[in-house]
Amino acid sequence: MTAIYKREMRSYLTSPVGYVFLAVFFAISGYYFFATSLVSNSTDMSYVFSNLFSIVIFLVPILTMRLFSEERRQKTEQALFTAPVRFTGIVFGKFFACLTMYLLGISIILVYLLVLSAFRLPDLAVFFGNFLGLFLLGAALCAIGIFISSLTESQVIAAVGSMAVGLFLLFANSFTPVVSNAAVSKVMDSISFYQHYLDFTRGLLNLSDLTFFVSIVALFLFLTVRHLEHRRVS
Repeated sequence: MTAIYKREMRSYLTSPVGYVFLAVFFAISGYYFFATSLVSNSTDMSYVFSNLFSIVIFLVPILTMRLFSEERRQKTEQALFTAPVRFTGIVFGKFFACLTMYLLGISIILVYLLVLSAFRLPDLAVFFGNFLGLFLLGAALCAIGIFISSLTESQVIAAVGSMAVGLFLLFANSFTPVVSNAAVSKVMDSISFYQHYLDFTRGLLNLSDLTFFVSIVALFLFLTVRHLEHRRVS
């Protein structure tokens, strides 16, 4: 796993992909921080987090789209299949590399906290609740993106597919008013990222919400491993 992790990190840092993600994330988050916090002389960063909540749906696929699809396109996946590494190690190595780049991106928010603290200390419980929620959301999207990337050799399809699944899970609860079946409505509410993200924005650490995001990560990483195992034997 360590070798795969180092390889993917090297790939992020020697190609435009990692730098494009960081540059776009820093630019967008910096704009919202300036426009909603600095201009209004407010320590409330809820608007920054609420905007980033939607933005990461479109940015994370930049990190995940090539992880397996590029291997298939360049015909190098056979080297992975025959490497002395279990598929679990391969998938986790790629996942943690992706998550590391994502964490580097959202770490800029900690700089914004230091800037605000020079004037007045924000509500730390709310701030770190939002930060944790954003991290867990990113982890879930990384896992989803890796699974979608393992299904195709096209990076474009992998990116669009990841965005589509992410958007559906993000706004799943918004479909409940038009669904007449109560059981289906309950399922839509239970799988909605937004529904499970709300408590974090209030600075509350709800074990069920934490378990939900961790379960999403575990589920899609498991599906990726199973898909790779199936491809090797087929």
